[in-house]
Amino acid sequence: MIRSKVILIKCDSYDEAKVRLAVKRGIDLLGGISCFAKPGEKIVLKPNLLAGDPPEKAVTTHPIVFKAVGEIFKSTGANLFYGDSPGLGKPERIAHLAGIKQIADSLNITLADFQKAEKVSYPDAILAKQLALAKGVVDADGIVSIPKMKTHGFTRITGAVKNQFGCLPGLQKAEFHVKMPDIYDFSKVLVDINNFLKPRLYVMDGILAMEGNGPRGGEPIEMKVLLFSKDPVAMDVVFCKLIDLKPEFVPYMRFGRESCLGTDSYNNIEIKGDDIEGLINKNFKVTRRSPSQFISARSFPPFLKNLITQKPVITYELCINCGSCILQCPVMPKAVNWPERKQNRKPVFNYKQCIRCFCCHEICPEKAITIKTPLLGKFIHPHIPE
Repeated sequence: MIRSKVILIKCDSYDEAKVRLAVKRGIDLLGGISCFAKPGEKIVLKPNLLAGDPPEKAVTTHPIVFKAVGEIFKSTGANLFYGDSPGLGKPERIAHLAGIKQIADSLNITLADFQKAEKVSYPDAILAKQLALAKGVVDADGIVSIPKMKTHGFTRITGAVKNQFGCLPGLQKAEFHVKMPDIYDFSKVLVDINNFLKPRLYVMDGILAMEGNGPRGGEPIEMKVLLFSKDPVAMDVVFCKLIDLKPEFVPYMRFGRESCLGTDSYNNIEIKGDDIEGLINKNFKVTRRSPSQFISARSFPPFLKNLITQKPVITYELCINCGSCILQCPVMPKAVNWPERKQNRKPVFNYKQCIRCFCCHEICPEKAITIKTPLLGKFIHPHIPE
């Protein structure tokens, strides 16, 4: 039985008129905009604003996609807000650098509060029975998630489900990484956040995606597609189909199905809109292996962890000494820090402290941090890709 519907619309550029038509068509195929907002409701648009990078780097949701979604939701008479909690920096500044704030201002869309945390109880959670979420999303009547199609070293992809991790403000994200260094525990938390917030609609920007060393250090690649769905798991399954990645390699998929967040079976998804076959890229650069055997730092005793598990490594020729990795590291004492000898100002890792959350890799602005597998890890799991 068909359980979930994903709309796939081909869109070959960020031409404003093309994107506007594509967004309207996608939403219409899901039943029309009246299904997602009503006059007077407080609706928060949640783009991906990881960092203040320009749109052509494919790090964040493109401003033209955000504009098209904002315009169609404005037509409902709803009160619109927007926001995200970036990796580093204040939401307003990052939104400006990414080109989102300018669009929001032109449409009179107000920045929601993504800096203050509000504690909520969620007894039905898989793991996170208590959540500290951004006040802006807790106060909203509804959320529209606008993720970016990207790879991710920790979860394989950043798509619909992971986009809501940005609803944890500031230090709350770091705290969860410290509490949940295991990739599967972390994935359960992602599912819990989505199940609690229940965004009404997901619109994925895949016109220009990111492959390789994502979510910030990868390479832009044209995928020429926009995805629309009420089901974030199904949307990420279709994302996986587009890049020829097995959904079971994405650790949160199973928990999404088991918690009834959505379906992780491609056979249970109805795809409407344009034909998917001509848009599949089998050469898309992404780690094509489950993280179950080597990502979790808890899977091995301490003396084996550094010899077997993957770890972040700095390419010093690319490092500009910005210190973003140090600021982003969630553990204390820091797993990456300035060295004691001042003549060498390049950051260095203390892998005994490192919990393998890869926050440093996620935030590095110069692609200077990559994820590497130690020699013993390669021997035990010879098919692990870099």
